[in-house]
Amino acid sequence: MNRKPNMESSVYQGKDGRWHGRVTMGLKADGSPDRRHRSAATEPEVRRKVKELEKLRDEQRAPKAGRVPTVAQWMDTYLTTIASLKLKPRSLDDYWSKTRNDIVPGIGQHRLNKLEPEHLETMYAAMLREGHAPSHVLKVHRILSRALKIAHRRRLIVENVATLVDPPSADETEANPFEREEAVRFLEAAAKRPNFMRWAFGIGMGPRPGETLGARWPYLDLDNALFHPAWQLQRLTWRHGCKDPHACGARLHRFEPCPPGCTVHKRYKRGCPKPCPKGCTRHASACPERKDGGLVFTRPKTKKSQQPIPIPPVFIPPLREHKAWQDEQRAAAGDAWHDFQVVFARPDGRPIDPRDDWEEFKEILEEAGLSDRRLYDGSRHTAGTVLNELGVDMPTIMEILRHTQISQTRRYVKGRNPLAKDAMQRMGDAFLQQVPSGTETRTETSGTKAQRTRRRRRIR
Repeated sequence: MNRKPNMESSVYQGKDGRWHGRVTMGLKADGSPDRRHRSAATEPEVRRKVKELEKLRDEQRAPKAGRVPTVAQWMDTYLTTIASLKLKPRSLDDYWSKTRNDIVPGIGQHRLNKLEPEHLETMYAAMLREGHAPSHVLKVHRILSRALKIAHRRRLIVENVATLVDPPSADETEANPFEREEAVRFLEAAAKRPNFMRWAFGIGMGPRPGETLGARWPYLDLDNALFHPAWQLQRLTWRHGCKDPHACGARLHRFEPCPPGCTVHKRYKRGCPKPCPKGCTRHASACPERKDGGLVFTRPKTKKSQQPIPIPPVFIPPLREHKAWQDEQRAAAGDAWHDFQVVFARPDGRPIDPRDDWEEFKEILEEAGLSDRRLYDGSRHTAGTVLNELGVDMPTIMEILRHTQISQTRRYVKGRNPLAKDAMQRMGDAFLQQVPSGTETRTETSGTKAQRTRRRRRIR
């Protein structure tokens, strides 16, 4: 019998009556031949499948040999060994949360190579029906698309199906910054509190809340009126440090939903927690060897975010007084003082918890009689908007807020520029003041009636 050349495929009919094709793709990781199998009811159909596989092989786009992982398995691999090398800790926590709560329950059991656009569209529609915001669904889509892009790059799949799906469009959250009069009322209410400068800091300079709480005295140059936001304070999710996370949290696992009228979780702001999934590996906060969680000082996302912010000169004397008051607190506390060198601290010197900071912001809003709004609106958005109202140009505001793109700054600044109002006032004055108001226009023809009659006859 004549031997087929290397890399040539074979097509034959088996004893079962079906047609089979064998395609040599190369070598496996262990050096053995990588032969792929295709089958069909007819010869033309199996030859078509063989040609498609040969084309993928020749274009070096063929998926790797072996069993393709499920979406759940690949997301775990992607977040553990790939995304963790690039993402900031807080962003990685967000990726894990959306994977655990949305992606895995929705499409986690599908094999990557069997995933279809319809599966994603069904999951997105279900999330919207459950009450998730379109922006949340869009974020899930981006996380999944990024993970599938890496899988496609590593030839685990032939195509990234997320690129074939149109995710729901999400409107940007409308900013609600303080008016200047409202900002004054807010600061008057905040002046009764020990950390009053924390709120003046946020409104007057526009740093992010985490950068304000993470401000430390070595990075506050009062002589040159500069604040160096080299660190930010964030609360990160705890991770297990033990070898068996499921067994570690055994006493905390709950596999049944809470009964109606549950009183155990009545103080939970988000209601009763969801039941644990089978093989649950959560409850890391109770792990004796927990790690990488709690209040942590982290670096800002970009180098641009670490650029110094000018401190208004009027802030310098109150900041010096605040430092002197904090030194008195340190001396009075003695050994009970935790010296983290933070500018805005608790009575024992520890950094302020972002949760407590948020609750204090809501309390001041209520005391000042102001409408409810986000913490970002009452600090960073307000700073950008007030700068715009004072006539500061957009590139300068971008430098103060340390954005990398001016389009991002425009989203932060509420359109209340008085220069535009003055310009339209001058535009109206340029036209309307030229027309006298309240006058009647009459057209009169000179000459007597006889003269007008002779003129008409002459024209005829």
